[in-house]
Amino acid sequence: MSTTWLSQDAYDRLQAELDELIAARPVIAAEINERREEGDLRENGGYHAAREEQAKQEHRISYLKELLRDAQVGEAPSADKVSPGMVVTIYFDDDKDDTETFLLGSREISATTDYTVYSPESALGKSILGASGGQTCTYTAPSGADIKVTVVAFEPFAG
Repeated sequence: MSTTWLSQDAYDRLQAELDELIAARPVIAAEINERREEGDLRENGGYHAAREEQAKQEHRISYLKELLRDAQVGEAPSADKVSPGMVVTIYFDDDKDDTETFLLGSREISATTDYTVYSPESALGKSILGASGGQTCTYTAPSGADIKVTVVAFEPFAG
């Protein structure tokens, strides 16, 4: 399993979000109870909406707890191969003018950067993990097309 690196600022922001969601649990529970008392649950849209909101919140809480528990806070170690936490530049299909620069890492960090963020678990991310400069990789896009990319450069994300 790859390590998720977060800056201290990103970690603190996600921890604050988690704390807010946990603090809001009694509010959504009270909403569900109020809606339950309105009558027939089969036709009670407010009740079902509140339950759906509760499910979304609980999923987010679970996700954030796991992410924060397993994340490494600080600067990702430098490496001689593409790894999570790096800013990567690639070009597509042997066209050196068709380049893209992005951050390979957790989408949670996208709020703290102007880079497009690709997950290491995405098709592109999986194909370039462990690649070195100048290496060509191929991945299958969601459309089913095989796409060839060449790694031009990579460096640790400075945050």
